[in-house]
This record gives sequence, structure tokens and C-alpha cells, in this order.
Amino acid sequence: MNEIELLPHSRVRDVFGLAESAARELGIRDVEVIVAAESSALTRFANNAIHQNVAQQVLSVSIRTVRDNRTARATTNRLDAGSIRRAVAQAAAIMNSVKPLPYLPRMAGPSPFEEVDRFCTATAAASPADRARAIAEAIGIAEQASQTAAGIFSTEQGAHAILNSAGVFAYHAATMARFSVTAMTGDSSGWAKVSAVDRREIDTAGFAARAVEKARLSRNVQKLPPGRYTVVLEPAAVLDLVGQMFGDFSATALLDQRSFLTGRMGQRLFGENISIRDDAYHPLQAGPGFDGEGSPRQRLLLVDAGTPKEVARSRMAAQRDGAPPTGHGFPLPNETGEAPVNIVITGGDVPVDRMVASLDRGILVTRLWYIREVDPYEKIMTGMTRDGTFLVEGGRIRCGVRNFRFNQSLIEMLQNVEALSPSARVSGEETFDMVVPAMQVTDFQFTEVTHF
Repeated sequence: MNEIELLPHSRVRDVFGLAESAARELGIRDVEVIVAAESSALTRFANNAIHQNVAQQVLSVSIRTVRDNRTARATTNRLDAGSIRRAVAQAAAIMNSVKPLPYLPRMAGPSPFEEVDRFCTATAAASPADRARAIAEAIGIAEQASQTAAGIFSTEQGAHAILNSAGVFAYHAATMARFSVTAMTGDSSGWAKVSAVDRREIDTAGFAARAVEKARLSRNVQKLPPGRYTVVLEPAAVLDLVGQMFGDFSATALLDQRSFLTGRMGQRLFGENISIRDDAYHPLQAGPGFDGEGSPRQRLLLVDAGTPKEVARSRMAAQRDGAPPTGHGFPLPNETGEAPVNIVITGGDVPVDRMVASLDRGILVTRLWYIREVDPYEKIMTGMTRDGTFLVEGGRIRCGVRNFRFNQSLIEMLQNVEALSPSARVSGEETFDMVVPAMQVTDFQFTEVTHF
């Protein structure tokens, strides 16, 4: 099945026509329709055996009506005329009962946006047998090491379109494959995860070998005292930790004074080696070139040499602030406003093995989990290490260590980055995929040793 078969352009236009006609019968001229379809499948394995294959198809039609600065949305998962009419009537009823929004913009008009090709037929056509063959290679690597492997291999294709009565027609189709593996021994574990538009780019055996090696090195873990250490955070750890802060790069968050950037824009906040941008068109990124209203996404320089420079701004925030929108708005109505979602952190030229070799004494961290915010203004986060935490001495991994809990300010952390690896697309657990490097950081604060 290709993207046109999944969500044909003609069918999308028919749905919009039904919604627009139903709205006009109610005296509503402004209507927006978002149609989304997704077909996904997942193969799960544990104890060195596949134990589950699941697949699902999801269809959603979300209809927004606007009149007199009031707006509301209703959703259905059916495409027949009766269901579309009922969704329009429901959106209109809700709209008539809500308060006017003072800065609600008119419907977005059509604007050109850069097309991005993120659809791979091989991923869309993947079968359970295809995924099983790839998983069998991973399981074989674990069995050779007398370890047990568990994880998932998923493939999905999706398409969504945004149409409105001002003439917007924005359409995007994409595929994504994800592979995650945890290798386990009696007292240790190792982990690896990867995502790609093209499933053929995923080397399941190679990532399994990485997880197996981490589990091997973690055997007979030692207990170290908590304290401040120089750490090497592998890219997955950087993703799940630093990724927690990008909701603050929002004009709405700044207005609400719930962003740690409040009063700090234009001031050097991080180290000069930290530069971050939002770039939907980066070759390792995912997603469409338009936002939740069909407006083209702009490239943003969020942080330039340690200094916060730009934030995302929806059309509603732009109208309120008298500034141009950046194409990062979520579908209206919403309470969040906008956020950058295509994060690219500029990397360096020091690979992880060279970072480790440079350490006299420190900690190598594979990944983090259960991350929560402690102080929103200083951006202090707490969480735990897992699946491969190691003591490094004399430039070599000496042993696995018991997992730590950390309490760490992201602002302080990004002031203390000594080295950066080249950036890569990284898939984690706590946030969306990003393009990030590994980081060598001084004075990272571990507050206690966990019991596992």
C-alpha cells in the first residue's frame, strides 16, 4: 500500500467538501479539516523468541469551525456524510458555547512550503516475515553470548492532510521503522534503539551486538558513592534529558512566564559550544514541512553559541505579539500554543570512544529514564540511569556500576560540556526523536544509588 492508497487526495477533498457544505448550512463560513490515516504493525520478542505480532489501522477526521472569534473542534473516525455532518454540528455547538478568543487569527491562507520526501515503499510494505527475519539476526547475536534479548521492531506508514476554507491544502505522507533491543544476563543489561524512514537502514544485528556488549561489560556491577562526576552521556541519554527543555522555546510559554527562558533571551546561558536549531528539512529529521494549521515551517536558530536567540511562534501568538509566525503551531484550539519539534543540536568531532579514552575517571551513561522536572526555572531534572552505566578509569571502562539517581540543572549541564560527538538521529523513550551528539560533561550531579 502506498501513500495515495492510504489517504487518496480525492477522498480528502470529498471529506472537506462535505464538512464545508454542512458548516455553511449552519451559517458558518470558516472551517478547517484535518484528515489522518495510519497503518502500523509491531513484532515483539522476549526470552529470545517472537511472541506477538499486532497491526492496526487508524483513521481520524478532525473538524474545526470558526465564527465571531470563537472556535472549537470535533473528531470522528468515519468518512460517511452523516458522520461528517454530525462532527460539524458538534464543533458548532461547542463553538457557540465557548468564550471569544481575543487573538484568534483568521484561517491560514495557502503558502508554499518545502516538500520533504519521507516515504519509503520498503517500510510501508514490510511484512511480519520481514520483521521476523531481522529480529532473528538480533536474537542470534544474544544467544551466541548466552544472553537473553527482548524488544520490538515496528513499521508504520501514515498520511495526513490539512484543508480549510481559505484555500489551504497541505498533504504529507511518511513511513517510520523503529527497532529496540534489551540484552540481559543474570545481573546486567544493555540496550540500543534506532529509527529510520527506510527499514533497510536498520542493522538489527549491529544494534543487538551493541546491547550485548553493554550487558557483558555490566556484569558484577560495583557500587560507587553518589557525587559529582565527569560523565559521557551517549546520544540517547542526551536526547531524553536535553529534550525536556524545548517546550520552553515557545512565545506562548514566555508570555505565560512558564519558560526557563523568561528574562533570559539574548543572554549567554549555555557554553559557547552549544548551538541548537529547529530544522524540519534536515535530512535526518522527520515530519512535514507545515504545522498544525498548514503554515510552512521556518528554520529557527534556537541557541547560537550558548545564547538563546529565537522561539517558536504560532499564528495566534504572532497576532498577539505583532511578530511573524514561524510555522510551529499546534492545531487550534489548544493551551500549549507552539513548540519546535525538529531539534538539531550541532555536534563536534570527538566520538564516544575518544571521550572515554580521554577520561582519567568518570562515568559512561547509556541511557536515562523516569525523568521528571524539579525546578522549572533552573530546569533541574531528576531521573535514573539504566541499561549500561560504567566506571571509566585511565581511559578505559573498568566495570559496570549500580545505577544512579541524578538531580541536574540542564542550564548548568550545558555550561559544562567539554566535548561533543558528531550528531546523529537518535530515538529514545522520554521524548520525540532528535538529531543530537553525545556529550562529555563535568560536574554532573548523582544524588543517590538506586536499588537495582
